[in-house]
Amino acid sequence: MDARAKTDHAAGRAAHLRAEIERHDHLYYVMDEPAISDAAYDALMNELKRLEAEHPELVTPDSPTQRVGGKPAEGFKKAQHSRPMLSLDNVYSIEELTDWDRRVRELAGGLPVKYVAELKLDGLSIALRYEPAAHGGARLAVGITRGDGQTGEDVTSNVRTIRSVPLSITAERLKKAGVPQSFEVRGEVVMPAAAFARLNEEREQQGLPAAVNPRNAAAGTLRTLEPGIVAQRRLDFYAYFLLVEGEYLAAGQQATLDALAALGLRVNPHRKLVATLEEMTRFIDAAEAERDKLGYEIDGVVLKVDAHATQLRLGYTGRAPRWAIAYKFTAKSGVTQMRDITVQVGRTGKLTPVAELEPVFIGGTTVSRATLHNADFIERLGVKPGDWVKVERGGDVIPKVVEVVHDAEHPRGKLRFQFPSTCPECESEVVRAEGEVDYRCVNADCPAKLRESLLHFGGRTVMNIEGLGEAVVQQLLERGLVHGVADLYKLTVQQLAELERFAEKSATALVEEIERSKKAGLARVLMGLGIRFVGERTAELLAQEFGSIDALMAASAEELERVEEVGPRISQAILEFFAQEKNRALVEHLRKAGVDMTAEKKQRTTQLAGLTFVLTGTLPTMTRDEAKARIEAAGGKTAGSVSKKTGYVVAGEEAGSKLDKARELKIPVLDEAGLMKLLEGEAARE
Repeated sequence: MDARAKTDHAAGRAAHLRAEIERHDHLYYVMDEPAISDAAYDALMNELKRLEAEHPELVTPDSPTQRVGGKPAEGFKKAQHSRPMLSLDNVYSIEELTDWDRRVRELAGGLPVKYVAELKLDGLSIALRYEPAAHGGARLAVGITRGDGQTGEDVTSNVRTIRSVPLSITAERLKKAGVPQSFEVRGEVVMPAAAFARLNEEREQQGLPAAVNPRNAAAGTLRTLEPGIVAQRRLDFYAYFLLVEGEYLAAGQQATLDALAALGLRVNPHRKLVATLEEMTRFIDAAEAERDKLGYEIDGVVLKVDAHATQLRLGYTGRAPRWAIAYKFTAKSGVTQMRDITVQVGRTGKLTPVAELEPVFIGGTTVSRATLHNADFIERLGVKPGDWVKVERGGDVIPKVVEVVHDAEHPRGKLRFQFPSTCPECESEVVRAEGEVDYRCVNADCPAKLRESLLHFGGRTVMNIEGLGEAVVQQLLERGLVHGVADLYKLTVQQLAELERFAEKSATALVEEIERSKKAGLARVLMGLGIRFVGERTAELLAQEFGSIDALMAASAEELERVEEVGPRISQAILEFFAQEKNRALVEHLRKAGVDMTAEKKQRTTQLAGLTFVLTGTLPTMTRDEAKARIEAAGGKTAGSVSKKTGYVVAGEEAGSKLDKARELKIPVLDEAGLMKLLEGEAARE
């Protein structure tokens, strides 16, 4: 056999081995149906490795031998998502689920409503992009963590080590699934219970503390800089969304899961199409009963509207799809002794009492601290240091004390807790405004307020400054390098390199993160400023309405309250914030630092200028808030009561006395279709 024939033979044999290994990987890691022994599998892999060593030109990026390769990563680059990875809204009871189901059916406007019920895996969300491969199939191009939903981290080298993630997908599988060569898969990375137990055994042998829970262990593993370590941890991946050209599959969610399975991805088998509340409840009850037998962590059930057309009709809120909901299981609880009550100071100066507990393991996590909310809660509960208490972990991230346990085995504590009259951080006076439950530190220079403000400002959902954690912030304050959030933009590589556990490389990375945050935009800056009552949704609406920080600072209460979801309480908080000279100075410091404080302004028209509308009853496809926003975007006004000045009354089903009043005053009445005709010009522009 000549050299050319040997090479051709080796190429053919390598292709056959790759296909065989990929087939057995799918059977073992996706289908849980191994067809050969470990020894036989190793023989195939060793033969392929030998062939590729003898013929380096045969090595391909998607070869099974290349799952783990190369040097450890020096860090993870940021990567933009093709479309936002949104979170889900939660419900915690069948009553709340019933209300959600009713709202979905009302907003669906007659379109079909069936749900796909799936287990809510307690892991790490990730997006996988596949691109065309030379053989007519597709290859894994990039894996991105969820991050803040807009931007994540490129962890491709680590994702490649997860055996249930195919490195390549054949043309035959693409054809079977009805998917083009370019697509995106979204799903959850989890650490199976067996892998978690093995990890903790290893940590114990090494004298290290045990990992807290499988979710944190999975997240930490995926962000490990050495792919070899990631491979040893045996993470798993379950797919649940499929995007083609940036859009969810038009065939619907049930068809999406079938297509993902056809592509060779692992799809959780515990799923069902349900049509009624009774069917949803049965699925939820069965999932909760089986959760401890699954071999991986779940914390609820996700319900997604199946039909894509109905999903489009329902749309999204500021942060979540209206067509999906997460039903969280009943909170897990434990009983432990409360050693003490301490008080922590937040960025607004709010004093929050915290229960210091004897560590107790609850729902996969060791809990040693829990919130006690405020002084009134402590008084109402009658809780004292030394008491035995019941602690819950449910949908809330922060554990909470829910009751005092008092019996022969759990005696009461002796000393009653006295809420401090001075700040535990700066010893300044604390005050409790009339009508409020919270005590607050009134010292503008309180170090705790500044520390929490810096941590909040750099948080993932605010300015998203990776690396600005508690240890770094504490050192910046101790060394006098920052006296406010704007000072972050003055930090130099040289200053940061002198901090503990920093070197020039890590200092440069943090400076680059701070520089990148300048482009976060107005909505995130508004959240970062710490205006009371202005969260993510309100900040987005304000940014869309005013378009710049200057326009917002110049707005009157009336102009602010025209914004959807902004009432007198929020408008007053905004006015009070910008009335303070130090806050206006902060805005100027951020401006001089080059922070972008603009946004694309929501375009308004004057189409309905001069007209006042009153909304009553339930509209077929729009909520009242959506109808109100549409009217105001077209220049109209809305009012809560009917008068002679009312231009139109928009009436839906079960309209009440407002409709009677309109007829009495002979005011024109519109249904939703009539309103849409008035808004036609505006709708066309959208």
